[in-house]
Amino acid sequence: MDSRALGRGFGWGAAATVAMSVLMLLGVATGLSPTPKPIPAAIVGKLTDGGLPKPALMTLAVVLHFGYGAFWGGALAALVRKATIGRGLLLGVGLWLIMQLLVLPWLGWGAFGAGRTPKIAVATLVLHLVYGAVLGWGLARAARTVPAGAS
Repeated sequence: MDSRALGRGFGWGAAATVAMSVLMLLGVATGLSPTPKPIPAAIVGKLTDGGLPKPALMTLAVVLHFGYGAFWGGALAALVRKATIGRGLLLGVGLWLIMQLLVLPWLGWGAFGAGRTPKIAVATLVLHLVYGAVLGWGLARAARTVPAGAS
C-alpha cells in the first residue's frame, strides 16, 4: 500500500466528515434533525454512561467522529485501485447500514431509528451519501493530479 494514497484517503475521509458534520449540525441547530442529539455525542454518552461534562463529551465525540471518517477514507484508498464517486457512495451506504443495524439499536433507538422515528434513517442516509460523494470525488480528483508513477 502506498503511504501517500493512504494519507490522501485519511485526508479526504476527514474532509468528507467535515461536509457531513456541517449538515448534521445545521439540522440540529435548526431543529430539522430527527435525532434527539448528534449521533456521535449519543455514542460517547452511552460509552461513558453520561459521566462526562458536556464540553468533554462533545470534544471526544468530534475527535472520534473525525477519526472514524478518516479511517474509512484511508480504508477506501487502500482497498480500491481507483477511487470513484460511486465507490465512495457504496462505502457511505455500507457505513450507514452499520449505523442502522448495529449502532442505533445499541443506543436504544431501534434498527433504522424505528424506536424514535423513521426519519432518522432518511436523514442519516443523506449524511452518509454526502460523506461518500465527497470522499469518492476527492480521492478521484487527487489521483488525477498526481503524476504517473508518483503515487
